[in-house]
Amino acid sequence: MTSTRSADRASQRAVFGVSALLFAASAALTIVWCASMSAVGGMSMPGGWTMSMAWMRMPGETWPGAVTSFLGMWVVMMVAMMLPPLLPALAGFRRTRLVALAGAGYFSVWALSGAGIYAVGSAVARTELHWPAVARLVPLGAAAALIAAGAVQVSPWKVRQLAACRACCAPTRGDARTAWLHGVRFGVKCTLCCGGLMAVLLVGGMMNIAVVAGLAVAIAAERLGPRPDLVARAIGAGVMATGAVLLARAV
Repeated sequence: MTSTRSADRASQRAVFGVSALLFAASAALTIVWCASMSAVGGMSMPGGWTMSMAWMRMPGETWPGAVTSFLGMWVVMMVAMMLPPLLPALAGFRRTRLVALAGAGYFSVWALSGAGIYAVGSAVARTELHWPAVARLVPLGAAAALIAAGAVQVSPWKVRQLAACRACCAPTRGDARTAWLHGVRFGVKCTLCCGGLMAVLLVGGMMNIAVVAGLAVAIAAERLGPRPDLVARAIGAGVMATGAVLLARAV
């Protein structure tokens, strides 16, 4: 029994040590990416706003290359934002290999969501480039999106999703398939729960490090804090207030 407990403690130390290094590396890469994208700047659009170059190909870049680049940085950013709240959901696995498989399953869901986001975002960006009338509506649409995201945050649905995420704990025993499926299931729950906050990320700008850091803190507070319902509603109220201000300016 003593040897088993010692092995469990050693495995947990290894998991937390590797997670700390992974978080530090992903956070540093996210900061570098945000800084590099900010240096590139954006494209001035009708309506007085600037389109992020994250949705466009760089000179000489192919579409497959652009998709790969976006997904790479999207997953790195998600690791920086989601890894701290993820660890409690993996704590039940006693072997490092199973923790890694569960984490891979979890972030594969975020990678798929990133692919969908890029497909929609790049299509919208091309539409805005070809139709100035559509581009002029973007400030109004951004304000409406923030108000809707805030409304999701204060809804009973959000409270239920948070409760489901916080209750999702890893089984104490399992094989590789169990670990992978646990990570996938938790990833699906997490993407649903974070839908409103991801909308804030897209509207606020993925290359804005202040927005990324603020949302990372908000997600951690929702998942790990003592009163997640109050935290979610406070965030939602702030998001809706911001959207109302932007709406007034757009009108």
